[in-house]
Amino acid sequence: MRVTEVKMRSSTLFTNVLLASCAVSAYSIDAQKPLSPSESSSLSSLLNLHKNLIEIPSISRDEHNVSQWLANYLEGQGFTVETQSISSDPPRENILAYLGSSRKTKTLITSHIDTVPPFWPYERRGDEIWGRGSVDAKGAVATQVKAVEALVTSNDIKEGDVAMLFVVGEEIDGDGMVAVNNLGLSWDTVIFGEPTELKLASGHKGILSVKISAHGKAAHSGYPELGRNANDLLIHALAKLMDVEWPSSERFGNSTCNIGRMEGGVAQNVIAEEAVALIAVRVAAEVDKVKALVEETLLGVTPDLQIEFGTAYDPVPIDHDVEGKQSARRLGLLSANYDIRI
Repeated sequence: MRVTEVKMRSSTLFTNVLLASCAVSAYSIDAQKPLSPSESSSLSSLLNLHKNLIEIPSISRDEHNVSQWLANYLEGQGFTVETQSISSDPPRENILAYLGSSRKTKTLITSHIDTVPPFWPYERRGDEIWGRGSVDAKGAVATQVKAVEALVTSNDIKEGDVAMLFVVGEEIDGDGMVAVNNLGLSWDTVIFGEPTELKLASGHKGILSVKISAHGKAAHSGYPELGRNANDLLIHALAKLMDVEWPSSERFGNSTCNIGRMEGGVAQNVIAEEAVALIAVRVAAEVDKVKALVEETLLGVTPDLQIEFGTAYDPVPIDHDVEGKQSARRLGLLSANYDIRI
């Protein structure tokens, strides 16, 4: 099974990983119940790991420091650790950890160690933890590591049962996970860690990334008739785009469009010669239909727009047949800054 073909099946191991330690429940502990010494120790260990991960900035394409720290930590816990180089300039690595010499395992536990920008330092606000990546996805990484450690300690798993994989680049183009296909490994069960309120994700929307460039003619703002404003062209085009009725599906709901970034012109008294917008459509149906809608809408405003399509893929359905667990569809990637309650 390729990593990009996610399958989750019911298994005793899956249930154990989710429930074996306070790592899973640490974020919803009843404050009115005193913790036992062992629970308190486990919680403290989890929170320390979580804090260390958050305090190391790891914005996509700058993950080297957190990769190295996590690799050293896992080696210190007795795991065999492999680093998979994604690039050398800048240095970026995936981390694969397992017991003994069996890199081939039945189950893979995985999440990502990169975050969206900007870096937000770790802080505690009462019973909340704030900081970039505290939820997505260093909360998952810390929980997964501590759950596997607990299962090793209790002898519920052994060599050949479980591997952990922590990848880079998830928040941008997924190059870390794509590279995992080169490891030559497959698994019976893959458990992905993402902020889903402990519900199983039955699938997630696809995406279409678009760069729109408008080209005008520069002139002084006192003589607008001598130029052509690229900002005007782009604004009118984007306004039309927001009126589009995007395709939907029963499983994934509505497609949605976000204008994430706009840039144009050089000064307020100069007619803008160039303008650019970056948009992302969360795709609930076929991505080719969305591409056609984007082109039809934008070029209907003016042919003087350049459209460049980037990352594009259809919605991804996921097998999620684990008995006793609730499920929910993933509407997109959650880039949460906030908070874990403890």
